[in-house]
Amino acid sequence: MKDNIYINVNQTAKVHTENVYLKDVATVTCTDKNAVNRLLSMKIMTFAAKSQNRYIFSTLKIIEHINEIYPDAPVNSIGENQFIIEYEPPKKKIIIWEYAKVTFICILLFFGAGFTIMSFNNEICIQQLFLYIYHWITGETSGGFTLLEIGYSIGIFLGITIFYNHLGKKKISNDPTPAEIEIRKYETDISKTLIDGIKRKDSHIDVN
Repeated sequence: MKDNIYINVNQTAKVHTENVYLKDVATVTCTDKNAVNRLLSMKIMTFAAKSQNRYIFSTLKIIEHINEIYPDAPVNSIGENQFIIEYEPPKKKIIIWEYAKVTFICILLFFGAGFTIMSFNNEICIQQLFLYIYHWITGETSGGFTLLEIGYSIGIFLGITIFYNHLGKKKISNDPTPAEIEIRKYETDISKTLIDGIKRKDSHIDVN
């Protein structure tokens, strides 16, 4: 076969079986669909028992495996030059434990956010500011619960909702949220750091 083969390798791949196949780490396209199916089922490595569970794999090594099957086919990589393969043995999830973790995180975030808002309000003396504004506008003394406090509370809720672009499970717009952007940046930094660290430990699978 002499058709062009295109592979797009992901930056990270997590597998739950010891045998790793090309379909676990990359997408493949070619005009010959039989060749695509054969390549996707091609085994690229096996995690040995009791060995480390994370390796850096070179895309060149994948191209080398493909050339062994189709030596005359040009292989074009449009993805990562190096990627991480991580083996995670299958584990049975305990539903109660999962709910407990989510509940704990929700409680922690609720009280943490509340404490932060209260600290900010106390630092800028927001209560005294509202008393002054109310007296300046109406000429009367505020009782501590006016439209200013109500509007401020509603404004905080709406501001957080709009900023994080989420209301429950629904997104207000299709744009990524600030949290999603920071998580993607964090994942990219983690991957780069892992690649550099694993290279130093000689756990890098590359062409000979």
